[in-house]
Amino acid sequence: MNRVVLVTGACGGIGSVLTQRFVEAGDTVLALDMNETALAALADTLGAAHVAPVVADLGDAAAVRDAVAQAVAQRGPVDVVVANAGAALAGTLAQTDAASWQHDVHLNLNGTYHTVEAVRESMVQRKSGVLVLIGSVNGMTALGHPAYSAAKAGLISYTKALAIELGRHGIRANIVCPGTVKTQAWQARVDKDPQVFETLKKWYPLGDFATPDDIADAVLFLASPMARVITGVALPVDGGLMAGNRLMAAELTLESL
Repeated sequence: MNRVVLVTGACGGIGSVLTQRFVEAGDTVLALDMNETALAALADTLGAAHVAPVVADLGDAAAVRDAVAQAVAQRGPVDVVVANAGAALAGTLAQTDAASWQHDVHLNLNGTYHTVEAVRESMVQRKSGVLVLIGSVNGMTALGHPAYSAAKAGLISYTKALAIELGRHGIRANIVCPGTVKTQAWQARVDKDPQVFETLKKWYPLGDFATPDDIADAVLFLASPMARVITGVALPVDGGLMAGNRLMAAELTLESL
């Protein structure tokens, strides 16, 4: 589509697929990540003409602003932002301390704010732009990782603020909330319990999880003209997890569901 798309966390399991899919759609991707070596490999695989590596720590607002500005000077203004970068440390409140809380909130919430701020004024001036944030079902209900979840819940509110304040400038903002997605981020839990995915399937009405391509499908739709009047939406991509609790419903009704 010949757009310039900024993707954060571009070397991760979802980020690398997002980058590839936008390139396949004919866009130029400003691929932002902290891993300079992985970024170089990604650009080499997809083609330097289509992928511009942007090395920055999302926790550093000035570094993000400067790195994005340098990439924009070479490739043109950003049309679409996909704020994908994120991570979680402590799984429970008992495991959470001040440092892990600060890490998860700073990366997932503040890092996304820094990303949007790096392009917001340019989008306002151009009266055009699309913001797609990557949240989580953890931001919609309690599913562990409390600091990460609090940050993702904050992103839903932030998305709505972006939608209502920037809509008059022709800018749309939506957030995709994945459920379980099989990526490298799950490896530690798989090492602990190789059957973890099979165990979790019973909670998903479709009996299956999203793949990175499923997340990319939702993002590409929201970033496209087909979604031109969709803004302020939190879209679960979760196999039906947020629709309700099938197992509890079965126990309440004493029927097999």
